[in-house]
Amino acid sequence: MQQMEEVIEVIGAREHNLKNIDVTIPRNQLVVITGLSGSGKSSLAFDTIYAEGQRRYIETFGAYARQFIGEMERPDVDKINGLSPVISIEQKTVSKNPRSTVGTITEIYDFLRLLYARAADAFSYTTGEKMVRYTDDQIVSLINQEYAGDKIIVLAPLVKGRKGHYRELFESLMKQGYLRARIDGELVEMSKGMKLDRYKIHDIELVVDRLEVDKQEAKTSKSPSKAEPKTKTKASTEKQVEVAKNLPLDRIRQTVNTALRLGKGSLMIQKHKAQDQVATSKKTKNKDTKSNEEVKHFSRHLMCPTSGISYSEPEPNLFSFNSPYGACPHCNGLGEVAEVDLEKIIPNPKLSIKKGGIVPLGESKNNWTTTQVEALLKHYGYDLTTPIEEMQEEVVNAILYGSEERIEVTTSNNYTYAMKFEGIIASIEKQVEEETSPGLRRWAESFMNKMPCPECHGSRLKKEALYFRIGGKNIQEVASMGLVDCAKWFEGIEYKMTQRQVTIASESLKEIRSRIKFLVDVGLEYLTLNRSARTLSGGEAQRIRLATQIGSQLVGVLYILDEPSIGLHQRDNHKLIQSLKNLRDGGNSVIVVEHDRDMMLESDHLIDIGPGAGIHGGRIITQGDPKKLLKGESITAQYLRGEAKIEVPKERRKGNKTFLILEGATGHNLKNVNLKIPLGKFVCITGVSGSGKSSLIEHTLYPILNAHFYNGVKKPLEHKKIKGLEYLDKVIEIDQSPIGRTPRSNPSTYTGIFTDIRNLYSSSPEAKIRGYQPGRFSFNVSGGRCETCKGAGVKTIEMNFLPDVMVQCETCNGKRYNRETLEIRYRGKSIADVLDMTVDQAVEFFENFPKIKNVVKTLQDVGLGYVTLGQHSTTLSGGEAQRVKLSTELGKRDTGNTIYILDEPTTGLHFQDVQMLINVLNRLADRGNTVLVIEHNMDIIKVADHVIDMGPEGGHGGGVIIAEGTPEEIIKAKGSWTGKYLKMEMN
Repeated sequence: MQQMEEVIEVIGAREHNLKNIDVTIPRNQLVVITGLSGSGKSSLAFDTIYAEGQRRYIETFGAYARQFIGEMERPDVDKINGLSPVISIEQKTVSKNPRSTVGTITEIYDFLRLLYARAADAFSYTTGEKMVRYTDDQIVSLINQEYAGDKIIVLAPLVKGRKGHYRELFESLMKQGYLRARIDGELVEMSKGMKLDRYKIHDIELVVDRLEVDKQEAKTSKSPSKAEPKTKTKASTEKQVEVAKNLPLDRIRQTVNTALRLGKGSLMIQKHKAQDQVATSKKTKNKDTKSNEEVKHFSRHLMCPTSGISYSEPEPNLFSFNSPYGACPHCNGLGEVAEVDLEKIIPNPKLSIKKGGIVPLGESKNNWTTTQVEALLKHYGYDLTTPIEEMQEEVVNAILYGSEERIEVTTSNNYTYAMKFEGIIASIEKQVEEETSPGLRRWAESFMNKMPCPECHGSRLKKEALYFRIGGKNIQEVASMGLVDCAKWFEGIEYKMTQRQVTIASESLKEIRSRIKFLVDVGLEYLTLNRSARTLSGGEAQRIRLATQIGSQLVGVLYILDEPSIGLHQRDNHKLIQSLKNLRDGGNSVIVVEHDRDMMLESDHLIDIGPGAGIHGGRIITQGDPKKLLKGESITAQYLRGEAKIEVPKERRKGNKTFLILEGATGHNLKNVNLKIPLGKFVCITGVSGSGKSSLIEHTLYPILNAHFYNGVKKPLEHKKIKGLEYLDKVIEIDQSPIGRTPRSNPSTYTGIFTDIRNLYSSSPEAKIRGYQPGRFSFNVSGGRCETCKGAGVKTIEMNFLPDVMVQCETCNGKRYNRETLEIRYRGKSIADVLDMTVDQAVEFFENFPKIKNVVKTLQDVGLGYVTLGQHSTTLSGGEAQRVKLSTELGKRDTGNTIYILDEPTTGLHFQDVQMLINVLNRLADRGNTVLVIEHNMDIIKVADHVIDMGPEGGHGGGVIIAEGTPEEIIKAKGSWTGKYLKMEMN
């Protein structure tokens, strides 16, 4: 046996379905845990090893901190020896924060902000000129040089483009002894009580001084030797030069300092000529009182030399869209705004308001808004039965945007009010902006569309931030580049910078380059730094966190990853594996829960758990070198050796000879794609990661279908037209989003069988004697549930510095119900016992109840026999949640004209489970339905009837359909990465 410090020993693990197993895991190696879905892989890796590591970490906190956390329950294991600090990188924790991006998650954007704050060149947003800044001495010198022999007025800018009367400002300046100001370009003598038109925009500069710059002084300032007078002695010459030099300079320097202090670092110089008049406070107008002399600006800050606008000294938060200092004020840094869509408000102008012509008013709803609209129409000579198209434009605008004049409105109580109608659009916007009820907010949002912010055009930043450039690019342009292009740009950036900028930027550039390289190395080269975290798949988010951890360069840590290959094309698999090996070579231990063939064979140590799922699993079949597993008899070994495999069908479906055609798709990276889907077939959309599959199907095609069949409100990406909708009557999208976000949601509630189970228990003799109704057996309402945890079975402990922790309710011990409810039994089982049953057990238990059995049998058919009926939805993986949705749809009747859209349904599936999934999908297609699957798994692709391959690369290099046809035709296509790997799979 290896020495204790070189291994992690798990002794007597019994968590969930683990059968008191002992495992020895070598440290500083890449270890893969595999086995059938539900065999106990996650129970060992996450619920035992990671949970114990987290518990030990929290125990290091002081007593004060632990009182807010409570005691974490120890995993059901006898002992774990040699455990390092543990970091879990799971696929379920994708951030939904709209402010979170790839750049902020990886911290690359933080270094980018620092780089731009310290090394960027600033340009004027009015003239495009490079901004300048001067020291006080430079300003004095420039005045002497440029205005030699001229009379000048030194001005301190106080107000720039703001409304107000400014009476208090003028009084304050007069008390300080100042007499004149330049107001809106006009020299004015201030007087007591003076004020401006408060509703107009004004520019106010204070006249600090009027003086004449000596020619002799200017020459002295430039070259003192040339200013020496012709005198007989050297001493007298020096004295005269000293006097001539110092006296005027003191006056100018003092004036400049005063003006800069009053102008907050800026001043203005205007030539003063004899014809320039000074207006009195009585506003005596003279055509010459407006100065026609050009005003020149000087500033300690960054300043446009022509327009005089100045920027504050740049700080990193100027480039942050999450800071009020840098965020676009119009969209608050979100990059998009919600705007009311008039087509949703008036979809059919031929209808009257009474017939639903203005949708927010409803059909003849007797409410206060309708009463006001009715009074408004009466004022203009119309009523609620008048079609919208027959009303004057002025009337329709008054209904939508409000009326300027007051309208008399009579209430149901016969009170008459004269009031202005605010307009339907203003009412909708108010419901969204204000903290109204969720229902009202959703109602209002259904009439709105998300649009790019008209001020920042989606950049999220205020105007000034976008005029700081390095190498000709602002920070938004850099964040919008694909990571490969971004990496190339940063490699040569020093040649576009000054030596001083290179010195300042060296450390920031080093961090940015290395972190971008880590992202590219894990197969994410198609992403951009400004990509929203909400749009990332579970696999993408997990690989981003992996790259971040590699970048942190920790040593001696145990990393546990949950299927990091999700969403990754076979072509890029080696990049991910190499990144994990780099993490290992850095002195860390890496445990990966994985089904990928390449990952298993490349590992240092392989643990196979089985032999089956659920109660039939939980045992160690093989552990050790991957070659050792290949010699075993487990189902995993059989698939790895090729003895067991998913067979290619002997013939492909012919379909029903009809097509769904989408033309001109150009959203995101799509390049005018024309998609032609044969109906009645099993169709796969393939391509390397980032090639445009999701943009085409999830963000363009599905919203179109959803809007057509169900009036969905999600706006599809740009496209020209769609044909063939008449051949379909239903669309069902089955994605990997959670089936619920709280412990109250579970497979039994989602599929609807829990209602039947509650009815079954309420109809038992004991329940009837006690008068228990079905509601008594619901854990969502008071009566039968445990009131301590409110029927959740667990209590959530919020931890600001760590992920929230779920602990079992100490009153009901996780059973959700009170004692009286649990006394009701059916075939010896309480309702809590039923929720604890696996799907496999439920199939047998409900043998005599076809309605319940049919649903649980479908769950079993999609490979979820190991999941319990009451398993919290928050603990289900994305793939498991997707299969729960799939089984729910399978339990419904289909018309044969349904199109099913699935996004990587093989997530989390073992080879054997993939075969079960294929059987289910074939059942759907055999009934005449169309099954459209976005997938990388070659086992799924090779059994499809039709494959549409996108590429050739990801990001900007993708967005084109490069091959389509049967799998046999795809493997002959040149330039198809999918075809290359599919050929290896089918031979």
